[in-house]
Amino acid sequence: MRTLYVGNLPWATSEEELARAFASHGEVLSARIITDRQTGRSRGFGFVEVNDADADQMIAAMNGAELGGRILTVNEARARS
Repeated sequence: MRTLYVGNLPWATSEEELARAFASHGEVLSARIITDRQTGRSRGFGFVEVNDADADQMIAAMNGAELGGRILTVNEARARS
């Protein structure tokens, strides 16, 4: 399993929409959108956990792709230090 960072998400994107956008390029294990603790509003980025074998193909396909009128930034998530 690998985790992909997805930036520049439209504010109204749901976790289901995010998973669906990536699922056409491989197996999606989970998707989550990061929200502001106080307002509950999307912070405009999220993470998608994917099958290890599909990760590079997904990054190539989705980095620079358009979702809801915005151009996505996709790369492998870095571990917190």
